[in-house]
Amino acid sequence: MKPHVGIIGAGFIGRFHARGVHGLTKLGLVDATYVAICDRDIERAENFARIANLDLVTTDPDELINSPDVNTVYVCTPTAEHKDLVLQAAAAGKHIFCEKPLAKTLTDAQEMFGAVRSAGIRHQVGLIIRHAPIFTVLRQLISDPELGRLMTVVFRDEQAFPIQGHYLSDWRKDVAIAGGGTLIEHSIHDLDLLTWLAGDVASVQAQTRNFAGHEGIEDLASVTLSFANGATGQLASIWHNMEDRAASRYLELFFEHGYFAVDKDFFGSIRYETSASHGPQEVSDEEVRRRYLDVVGLEKDVYDPALNRYSLADYFFLKAIIEERDAHPGFDVALRAHELVDAVYRSAAEDGRKIELDS
Repeated sequence: MKPHVGIIGAGFIGRFHARGVHGLTKLGLVDATYVAICDRDIERAENFARIANLDLVTTDPDELINSPDVNTVYVCTPTAEHKDLVLQAAAAGKHIFCEKPLAKTLTDAQEMFGAVRSAGIRHQVGLIIRHAPIFTVLRQLISDPELGRLMTVVFRDEQAFPIQGHYLSDWRKDVAIAGGGTLIEHSIHDLDLLTWLAGDVASVQAQTRNFAGHEGIEDLASVTLSFANGATGQLASIWHNMEDRAASRYLELFFEHGYFAVDKDFFGSIRYETSASHGPQEVSDEEVRRRYLDVVGLEKDVYDPALNRYSLADYFFLKAIIEERDAHPGFDVALRAHELVDAVYRSAAEDGRKIELDS
């Protein structure tokens, strides 16, 4: 099937996906067409349409979803709007890419997954770190059985409070729209990544804090994780007020016979040391990118133009529709991440009580 894409939401995230879809189609890297844009700000929508020469420009999501010219819908709106748009698009039989988090609550995320599964459509969520070359290659490296058992993971994620600067919006400080703060809005990526690298989580204990004073919006989450394989983990998720400080993710993994560290979240080098390496070693950024090609099966002529964090996700989503196979990461993956987020919030609400998770 050839995707005919309509994007709902012409804000910060919508802009990146619009560039990705437009670029991929213009370069001929995927056989798809970008046909429609919807935003409550008609001037902003018209700017998108002018750049990509779109056929349909509207402020009405119903018009885009019900258009016979659209078979693939991107939901790039604030979180509170995701559920209704996804349910509408699923009922209309449209394939769906939905930005993370799926919804403000676990219950809503469960309903959304049920809807796309019942509709039999392709679905993908914006957990874009699953397509990051640095973590894809790291995952391959740590699969070496010579490393022994994973012992512990230490993860720090920090960025300026995302209501300023290039975000061009301040809705993330409103709990009625966002559903929560740094944990659900940002570190849902991190909890998903930790399960991808370290395996299923057996239990969590957590504390959250609110320094900025926006009601219901935590800007610090401190989480202790116990994994089913016996390893432990620590996650610190921070929104601070240093606008000029670059966002960063710093991850360390300790095995019985190995150590790995990264301080980037998409491209970059991987530092490691093992019992057999006789000292610290590094996989360079260039080598990470080369190995990534082999892992995901991309040719260099596709990889180079498509190589940014949003267009890689768009590439794999559109290819899944064209090839009539499941997209990844789907709503099922997102639902597991939401279950972890929900458990963390429950633990924090009960003064750090241990919350067990179903296997």
